[in-house]
This record gives sequence, C-alpha cells and structure tokens, in this order.
Amino acid sequence: MEKFSKPTIITIPKIADPRGNLSVIQQNDTVPFPIARVFYLYDVPADSSRGGHAHHRDNQFMIAMAGSFDVVLDNGREKRRYTLNRPYQGLLIPPGFWRTMDNFSAGSVCVVITDNPYDESDYIREYEEFVATSDPETHPF
Repeated sequence: MEKFSKPTIITIPKIADPRGNLSVIQQNDTVPFPIARVFYLYDVPADSSRGGHAHHRDNQFMIAMAGSFDVVLDNGREKRRYTLNRPYQGLLIPPGFWRTMDNFSAGSVCVVITDNPYDESDYIREYEEFVATSDPETHPF
C-alpha cells in the first residue's frame, strides 16, 4: 500500500461503453488505504459550504459523483482550491489539512471514502487550534 502525504488528484479507471461508463474503486488499489467508511453529501444549496474541519488520522478520497463543487485545502500556511467535476477523478486528502467544500452545482453529489470509522476525537473543528498545531512542512502541497 502506497503512503501519501500530499493532496493528489487520482484518476479512477473508466471502462467506456456506449451504453454508459463504468468505474471501479478498490481499497489498496484505487485508494491507497483500506476502506472503512463511505458517506455522501447531496442537496447542498448552491450558496452553502460544508466541511470546515481537519482530521488527525483520517485519510479521505473525495469524488464528485454528479455535478461539481470546489474543495479548498489549507495546511496552516497556504491554501489550494481543487474543482471536482468528473465522476472518474477523486481528490486524495491526507490528515492534517483543513478542508472546506463550496460552489456546489445543482444536483451535485459528493462521495467521501475514508480509512476509519467515524470518531469525533479525530476532528479538529476550531480553525485557530488547527493553525496553532499544524506543521506545513510535514503537510506540503
């Protein structure tokens, strides 16, 4: 299993077919971690944002299954914006990055695959605490 430390766009294998395309996500293959949880966001109003937290341990793979949205990642020193708008591409997000999602298009669906079950103690929910404890050198872009 490959270890990763930087946010990375990963192309999910796509089997093109005139009847409709097919893509497959497999643990330790498409995503470099065992899959423990999958959740999804939908019916997000266009002017809303989601996220607004970081994780101590959780690795995530985020996909726009329908529509589009932006993911803004922050390592405590700089920010990067990623637009997700293809169901055959996802954004790999290691722990230690503050994330916010915005600019949701109508009908968008955001699927998130993680390597840990939900654990509230894994979340950093206060931005000031995140900045005070983050180390941009170990969480580069």
